Amino acid sequence: MENLIYNIKINSLQDKAVDFSAFKGKYILFVNVASKCGFTPQYKDLQKLNDIYKNNLVVIGVPCNQFGKQEPGNSDEIQEFCQVNYGVSFLITEKVDVKGTNQHPLYTWLTSKKLNGKKSSSIKWNFQKYLVSPEGKLVDYYFSITKPLSSKITKHFK
Repeated sequence: MENLIYNIKINSLQDKAVDFSAFKGKYILFVNVASKCGFTPQYKDLQKLNDIYKNNLVVIGVPCNQFGKQEPGNSDEIQEFCQVNYGVSFLITEKVDVKGTNQHPLYTWLTSKKLNGKKSSSIKWNFQKYLVSPEGKLVDYYFSITKPLSSKITKHFK
């Protein structure tokens, strides 16, 4: 069971533990999100992606304030922003660091070939996306400019 994501711990915005193993058998798309970014409107298509492919996919937003301080809010503010502005119902985690010395273990796994067994990467900006297979392995990652409904992503769920 090496190189799988299921042992990593993270909390939801509501401070409840998230068990990634509950998503075995589905793809997981991790996106580092921010409320005040030029890419923030992607929330709308992330929700659409989540709705269209809900049988095969779980979208998980991971708030981060490391790029241009574009996610300054606390948990309640982030939750309200996402629901009110974009009708987001997919899982949003606690706010974490996705790079640097305080990098969350989730992003250490996503960005390190030694851990994920596939490839190393670095997070360039908000709304970078990481796709994990139904077996818990890294499939690929996509930079912020890749739209959530891009065929690069959706081809995996057909």
